[in-house]
Amino acid sequence: MISEPGRPAATMYVLFDVDGTLIDAVDNQRLVWHTWAGRYGLDPDEVYRVALRTRPMETFAQVAPGQDPRECLAALHELEDEDVRSGSYTAFGGASELLNALKPGAWALVTSNYEHRVRGRFARTGLPVPRVVVDAAAVAEGKPSPVPYLQAAAQLGARPEDCLVIEDAPSGIQSGLNAGMTVWGVNTPAAVDGVHRHFASLREAVPHILAFASGVASHRLKGPATVE
Repeated sequence: MISEPGRPAATMYVLFDVDGTLIDAVDNQRLVWHTWAGRYGLDPDEVYRVALRTRPMETFAQVAPGQDPRECLAALHELEDEDVRSGSYTAFGGASELLNALKPGAWALVTSNYEHRVRGRFARTGLPVPRVVVDAAAVAEGKPSPVPYLQAAAQLGARPEDCLVIEDAPSGIQSGLNAGMTVWGVNTPAAVDGVHRHFASLREAVPHILAFASGVASHRLKGPATVE
């Protein structure tokens, strides 16, 4: 980005989703939902299929309509917390290099999970935790609403147009787009609809994300996704 004469370049910010973007938690999520389904005598594969596209309370309403949703949620939280303590986690290639290279105060995490679990997973994988973490408890509306990403930008003191969202899931991508931010997709074999750029892996995106953060890259891309 080229600044106007006499005016300093705007600070650029990077907002990251967590699960599926920085942390590979697919196996963990599948195991948690399969175990939860077993407690209620449900088909684990069907429950997991529903859980992938809906939020927990919506999942309970669809797969276990006769159960108390509060009890269902408590059981799920118990399993998720135990998984954070004992599960095996892996950071995606390039995650540590990327996060440690970003300026403090210029990046944040925006997750549909809860902050204590994110901190537990990051501690297990050696990733740094930024000052700003917007989690499920911090917002009344989750992704695909723009609220989570807009709240992260506000806490950083950033304008939406100066923010880059890094996501892997359609709901998160739509959240960033709804917030008026640049959105890049990672860790999927094909580009999710709406992304400005797509990378098959996080590692491939690292130099481009760092270029954006430094103000070198154009921060607003128009048209269809560019595949890297």
